[in-house]
Amino acid sequence: MRWSWKIAQIGDTEIRIHVTFVLIIGWIAMAHWAQERSLPAAAAGVAFILAIFGCVVLHELGHAMAARRYGIRTRDITLYPIGGVARLERMPEKPLEELAVAIAGPAVNVLIALSLCVVLATTAAYQPLPEMGIAQGSFIQRLLIVNLFLAGFNLLPAFPMDGGRVLRALLATRMDYAAATHAAATAGQAMALVFGFVGLFSNPFLLFIAFFVWIGAAQESAMVQMRRALGGIPVAQAMVTQFRSLSTTDTLKRAIDLILSGEQQDFPVLEGGNLVGVLTRGDMLKALAERGQDAPVPEVMQRHFQLAGPLEMLDAAFERLRECSCRTLPVVHRDQLVGLVTMDNVGEFLMIQSALKGSRIRPAS
Repeated sequence: MRWSWKIAQIGDTEIRIHVTFVLIIGWIAMAHWAQERSLPAAAAGVAFILAIFGCVVLHELGHAMAARRYGIRTRDITLYPIGGVARLERMPEKPLEELAVAIAGPAVNVLIALSLCVVLATTAAYQPLPEMGIAQGSFIQRLLIVNLFLAGFNLLPAFPMDGGRVLRALLATRMDYAAATHAAATAGQAMALVFGFVGLFSNPFLLFIAFFVWIGAAQESAMVQMRRALGGIPVAQAMVTQFRSLSTTDTLKRAIDLILSGEQQDFPVLEGGNLVGVLTRGDMLKALAERGQDAPVPEVMQRHFQLAGPLEMLDAAFERLRECSCRTLPVVHRDQLVGLVTMDNVGEFLMIQSALKGSRIRPAS
């Protein structure tokens, strides 16, 4: 993922930190320093933020552990200033499975809060709430309050929070999955309007949350609609069959010529008729800047790449295409390259299908 760095590995899941998270740590340190002109105060502020995001990591690991029960791997967890995002290989297929995965994160925050409550009870370290503040009061008690807030906030019935997925899972037990997603997304956007209206007259931060919720709900609805439109369609109906390829004996100059002479951007690389790699436009441009146009294609191409089959369903191929760091999937049948699936081609296929559905003339079967 761009603009993020790997900081840990838990099992087969990477823990990554986004560059904006580093900025908020610096901002917190400066805010505490400006308030008290004290290095210990600045360090305490940073420690509290790190503790909060430690709880966020545990929240996302709760999702990951619940997903693993259903055979779903979590690729990575990325920390942002607004929270964490666990990237699952796929969404659970059954509504009750999605419900379990969605509610696992907030449940972790509740467990953390209960554990901190026990610590406070045994140490008699409670402070009156009026004496508490973001930078004031017991460290443990503040962390307890934050975990309760995280659990409550994430259970709001709005995408992309967990509550939106909980709502969709409950609705999907009674209606079509796409319709359930649309209803949950609509509820989320209605909540975003409320956040935005309140934010205009009180806390401007609510405007940011409203924008975040509105965009997240719209993206989730659009993605599910796209998966629905692609479902049941074999890759063979949408793949590119007229394409150019490169040989392991070619240099990047040949790739430049092919790009300039057509619209293709990524190229399968063949050796003796067998597919051995994929040269992407991004890798080519990077290599051109570093090594020039005489660099051999085999030294630049990707040797580990995703494949699709012509009889595979297009929605599954599209999901794999969306997750990989490329815009092209080679389509292989009986060890022979027979086509390519690209982001652009899938988009054009959808536009054509939409136009045909709006036409009185049915598409030829």
